[in-house]
Amino acid sequence: MTAVDNWWFIPAVVAALVGVLCPVTGSILITQRRLLQANLITHAVLPGIVLALAFGWNFTTGGLISAVLGALLAEQLNQRFPGREDGVMNTVLAGFIALGVLLIPLLRLRIDLESLLFGDLLAANDGDLLRTLLAGLALVLVLLNRYRDFVYLGVDPEGAAAAGRPVAQLRFAMTLITALVVICSLTAVGVVLVIALLCAPVLLHVEQSSSLKELMLRSAGTGLVLSAGGMGMAIALDLPPGPLIGVLCVVSLLIKPIAIRG
Repeated sequence: MTAVDNWWFIPAVVAALVGVLCPVTGSILITQRRLLQANLITHAVLPGIVLALAFGWNFTTGGLISAVLGALLAEQLNQRFPGREDGVMNTVLAGFIALGVLLIPLLRLRIDLESLLFGDLLAANDGDLLRTLLAGLALVLVLLNRYRDFVYLGVDPEGAAAAGRPVAQLRFAMTLITALVVICSLTAVGVVLVIALLCAPVLLHVEQSSSLKELMLRSAGTGLVLSAGGMGMAIALDLPPGPLIGVLCVVSLLIKPIAIRG
């Protein structure tokens, strides 16, 4: 098989991996009721990525630093505005994505902003595949070592802290993992649409799952189907895969109640 014949192989593998990694990560975040922070992290990576591209740094590192700074800033502001966490998170989210967009003309960069925001899966390359595999490995290692702690933290965060579980460290680890997953998902669905893959597959199964492990497995299967479906439709219809995957996520939520009534 020549390079011309298998141009779709790496994009298909990246789509499949992202379709699994996002829902697994989203399962942990939803059970911990920290999805709004995930939305913040999703957008907070943008300024770091832009700066990294401007100065020739590794954009994974730039995105990670930017995401952590966004999360820390939100935590500080939450203390200044207690009980108004939603407003703080949304304000920081908007500020970071605005900063990322402003840095592009300020630094005189030539960046395809549409691809950055909405993905360009068909342009995925070996580097994108490697980043996605590394993000998957990091997620697996964290789950293997701290699965019980994540279950405890999702069920009873106050009890987990009282029992001496490393709550702050676990949440910081999830901040890093979420940022990694978001960065590796940029090619597939972009900054704006990655939140759909983090949420929709989990929402479809969260009520029917009896454990975090079951929720992660079910959500990963659904995310894989949504990503593969979006990839297939993109090739067939000559449309961008990222927005198609985002639309399929919404459609899946609309279809579920119909399936239950049936």
